[in-house]
Amino acid sequence: MPHDRAACAGPDLVQALSTNGYHILRGALPAAAVEALDRALVPAFDETPFCQGDFYGERTKRFGRLLARSRDTERFVRHAEVLALAEQVLAPWCDTIQLNLAQAIALHPGALPQLPHRDQDMWRGAIGEVEYLVNVMWPFTDYRADNGATLIWPGSHGANALTDAPTGDPVVVDMQPGDALLFLGSTLHGAGGNESRDIRRGMIISYCLGWLKPYENQWLAYPPAIARGFSPELAALVGYRQHRPNLGNYEGRCPSVLLSDSADAPLGAIDELRPDQAELVAAYVADQRRRR
Repeated sequence: MPHDRAACAGPDLVQALSTNGYHILRGALPAAAVEALDRALVPAFDETPFCQGDFYGERTKRFGRLLARSRDTERFVRHAEVLALAEQVLAPWCDTIQLNLAQAIALHPGALPQLPHRDQDMWRGAIGEVEYLVNVMWPFTDYRADNGATLIWPGSHGANALTDAPTGDPVVVDMQPGDALLFLGSTLHGAGGNESRDIRRGMIISYCLGWLKPYENQWLAYPPAIARGFSPELAALVGYRQHRPNLGNYEGRCPSVLLSDSADAPLGAIDELRPDQAELVAAYVADQRRRR
């Protein structure tokens, strides 16, 4: 897969996300597209049991593998402006980005407010120096203060993530289907409590550095038998590409080979190095050949 970038996101959007730690895209997709995906996921919402544990919430339902459950999910995962933004924000720390998760969430009446947290804390890397992921919350229903709308602490991202305690009051992110809430993995946030009689449904999609272990095991969620039906771009995003140098390979090759007709053929390993590494290796090999 090539290492080129998606089209650039608008500078105002990048600046807003970098400054505040979050940004709301109003009308990012037609409400009809959201309603179609919501309808397609009704059986999964109905069949999925409530979560266990205080963090996930015992009045909350969560399930992943959304790209396998409905092809409509790709429109959200590969939203051009959102994907370009994730590419630009995460580019300083990786060669390519990857899908971290695509998870549907239903917050039922009586759900308690979620512990304020930062999603980057799932990894034990440096804090305040690196951005590990970009989150996108897509509401399937209205998000309101009374039904558990997402709470965001502006300015809590980046170096401010070294401060554990929330500072100031959070922003209650009111949204409608078609809107999208973007926020950094270093931004403090949490779901509000659902004090209404309504079920608050939505979907969280996130993108992380291509060399990290993602929250959702993409190769189990989308094994080759499923990923063969994906576009090449989507397959790459869920992990069927290498991250230089040679990370995530299959038999020393880009794992996209598993989606081809020659997947069972014997394979020879092929270097997939960064330019600086390739130059270093080439110089070393050239010197060795001169010595012979």
